[in-house]
Amino acid sequence: MWHHVTLYPALLRQQLKVMLEYRVDFFIGAGSSILVNAAFLGTLGLVMARVPSLNGWTLPELLLIYGLMLMARALMDTFAGNFWSIGGYVRRGRFDLYLVRPINPLFHFLTSSFDTTGVGTFIIGLAVVVTAGRALNVFTPFNLLYLALTVVSGGLIYFAINLITASSAFWLIDAMPVVAAVFENHNFAHYPLTIFPKAIGVMLTWVIPYGFAAFYPASFVLGHEVGLLAWLAPFVAAVLLVIGYRVWLFGLRHYESTGS
Repeated sequence: MWHHVTLYPALLRQQLKVMLEYRVDFFIGAGSSILVNAAFLGTLGLVMARVPSLNGWTLPELLLIYGLMLMARALMDTFAGNFWSIGGYVRRGRFDLYLVRPINPLFHFLTSSFDTTGVGTFIIGLAVVVTAGRALNVFTPFNLLYLALTVVSGGLIYFAINLITASSAFWLIDAMPVVAAVFENHNFAHYPLTIFPKAIGVMLTWVIPYGFAAFYPASFVLGHEVGLLAWLAPFVAAVLLVIGYRVWLFGLRHYESTGS
């Protein structure tokens, strides 16, 4: 374990060196996500200018949820963006590369990717959270520590869910439809779960638990009554990580190289 901890920064530095050989692409990748999210925020602002309250939620409160969600998702996008392309690795036989070196295959697979769009997403998410938090006057030392914990936990929840769905590539070859079908449900997490039918709230809490990445933490710091749900994010992340890694190992045992 410690070997991987010390090895990761070295491998990441090499990956960044490769990416910085094409600096324009590097900064375009980071900047593109900023533009995409800025467009969404602009649209949300226009809507809320006409509808001041969305089922009791004001614009700054919606922004707090959205910003926390962006930061959690950005952690996964930045360090685990390879999950989206795992089907291509398996289909072309390139995944064999990660099985012939003396390090953990999952660790090796993750260190071969660093997504700059995630960096841009994290920056805009942080800016949105700071702006909303100041407007709502919810920043206290305790709340800042709590939100930092939940952002990391949320990132691990995103990671674990994508790990589970990406592992389907070992059977289906092309995992993209499965990964996308599950991941796109996170769009509901842009908004308070209370504005949706109860079935969606249950799904995003207990089935695909993106709600723990933003909605429940935001509700807690805003003073809404959410009970123990406010504290479950680290535990949900831990359980999903164990399940995800078990599914990954099960898939590896059934992996058959294409021989190409």
